[in-house]
Amino acid sequence: MPSADSLLDALDPEQREVALALRGPVCVIAGAGTGKTRAITHRIAYGTATGVYKPTEVLAVTFTARAAGEMRGRLRQLGAEGVQARTFHAAALRQIGYFWPKLYGNRLPDLIASKIPLVAEAAKRCRVQTDSALLRDLAAEIEWAKVSNVRPDDYPRLAPDAHRGLDAIDDATVAHVMAAYEEVKRDRGRMDMEDILLCTVSMLAEHERVSAEVRRQYRWLVVDEYQDVNPLQAALLEQWLGGRDDICVVGDPLQTIYSFAGASPKHLNDFAKTHPGARRIELVRNYRSTPQVVAAANAVFGRGRREGVVLQAQRDAGPEVTYTPYSDEVTEAESVAAQILQLREGGTPLREVAILFRTNAQSEAYEEALAARNLPYVVRGVERFFDRAEVRQAVTLLRGQARGGDSGDEGLVSDVRAVLATMGYTETAPTTAGAQRDRWESLHAIVSMAADLESAQPDADLTALVDDLDRRAKHAHAPIAEGVTLTTLHAAKGLEWDAVFLVGMQEGTVPIAYATDEKGVAEERRLFYVGVTRARDRLEISWSLSRNPGGRGNRRPSRFLDGLRPADAEPTGGGARARRTRKERTIARCRTCNAVLSTGAERKLGRCADCPSTYDEALFERLRGWRSEQASAQKVPAYVVFTDATLTAIAEVRPREATELLKVPGVGRTKLEKYGVEVLALCDEG
Repeated sequence: MPSADSLLDALDPEQREVALALRGPVCVIAGAGTGKTRAITHRIAYGTATGVYKPTEVLAVTFTARAAGEMRGRLRQLGAEGVQARTFHAAALRQIGYFWPKLYGNRLPDLIASKIPLVAEAAKRCRVQTDSALLRDLAAEIEWAKVSNVRPDDYPRLAPDAHRGLDAIDDATVAHVMAAYEEVKRDRGRMDMEDILLCTVSMLAEHERVSAEVRRQYRWLVVDEYQDVNPLQAALLEQWLGGRDDICVVGDPLQTIYSFAGASPKHLNDFAKTHPGARRIELVRNYRSTPQVVAAANAVFGRGRREGVVLQAQRDAGPEVTYTPYSDEVTEAESVAAQILQLREGGTPLREVAILFRTNAQSEAYEEALAARNLPYVVRGVERFFDRAEVRQAVTLLRGQARGGDSGDEGLVSDVRAVLATMGYTETAPTTAGAQRDRWESLHAIVSMAADLESAQPDADLTALVDDLDRRAKHAHAPIAEGVTLTTLHAAKGLEWDAVFLVGMQEGTVPIAYATDEKGVAEERRLFYVGVTRARDRLEISWSLSRNPGGRGNRRPSRFLDGLRPADAEPTGGGARARRTRKERTIARCRTCNAVLSTGAERKLGRCADCPSTYDEALFERLRGWRSEQASAQKVPAYVVFTDATLTAIAEVRPREATELLKVPGVGRTKLEKYGVEVLALCDEG
């Protein structure tokens, strides 16, 4: 067993400060790659070695079984065997499983493996038509509501402010399905994962003898990844503490990326308020990444922040971070795959290389580009593109239509859209995240493949497309060995690689298009930061100017690259159009106070959201009425015509001619041609 002094000798000054802070509330703000697990395991081991802690009286809580297992392993090596290192759910299940029979005289209800079957039955009771994607999204809404302490009756009132909801059904219907789900679950005598926490909180609150026994057992609490705590987990922690203050929390507010699941950084940021006198310790020495990667990470938030820490690089210098625009997504994928081939030939193991992207549908181009070079890969956290249920169904339908020989006169893309329409595909993407959005993106990727093929072969038909899809699938389904990791930014959290390729870093993808308010964009920035800090030695950031080869090339690099990338970055590949130097995007500022506008809605308005409005209210109402008529006639949601932000901007500018209207964000040439005459006529009234 290591001695107490040797435990401290292994730590840097800030980690040592954490290890010595054995009593009272302690809040550790641990930047990416700063050795937080090392700090908290040595703290527990030092407390054990000095006799302050009994290992069996320590409960260390984290969010994944993998992290809990790693923590137990380290503690054993440090002589602190016996410490309970568990996830929230594992710790709660152990407690409620022990006390439930004693309190209620029967065994604990069976835990369901998945909500989906019960959600399907609940939807059927409510006469709601569903598919697999909607069922997954309903299950996600149920989970969010339960961890956020939102009852079904309150969901319609609270969901809009929390930016929740589904495109397919209204909030009231979601609430009905939620209530029916709970009824079905009770009828079956089952419980879900959230019930474990809810029942444990209730048990501890209602039975003083039980709570006293639990608190005697666990005198010392340590909570890892505290920025990801949701309201229900916070309530459970309060019950475990019972008014005591012997708790140490560790987290990084700059890595809060699970707000969609109910997590909130406010528990970490407000720790000193809820625990007066709490000691705050910052871990700032980054041991993971080169100074070049660390500098890029620090620049993501600029100088004006900061809830987290400014990282200090501890490693020797490495290669510069690269920022590369490409003419289109195909060229981007091909170039990344070619660079990875060079890395392998230079001795970098493929398991130390990752391609990180924002959405699942982006994986297909990289799967094909890697397979074409016989580079093995592993898709982490999501199914491979051609394994996805909606993709398999779409290919089956397209093959059947091709065999029937029934094609339209408007070309391949039109035929594909018509076939996919039978699966519910529309040209307009869902406005919210979730399984339905993922499903749409997969189907939209097939439409894009059809567009690529039609561009290369104008006479291509459905048979040619199916042959192309079969070829792609054959490449993608090559035997998987240990290889390049393909994964989303969310699934990359907690992992690291020698070489990281951050791809598809253009506006509309990062930040994602449906992140339109300040909170949404802030979370997208944190997600980008997580991606940057996954790299140890080499970081390659890229974006594409168009989706398809030969496209207009009007995409812009992500706003998160402002201040990071060289101003003279030029696109790679794609001919003369792509080789032209692109005019740099100017920083949008508020017309009232001159502050930088950070959200899409603010840029549309041309002013900060909290600056006084100058729009013509009468004109705005005329525009709203006209938009309602247009939406009704076209049978589309009102926002498809123009969003409220665009209408407000028009009412503020009061354009008198087409060139002025075209300058309003959210209009564009297509909508100018479609609606320009009528909108300008409305502006001329009064």
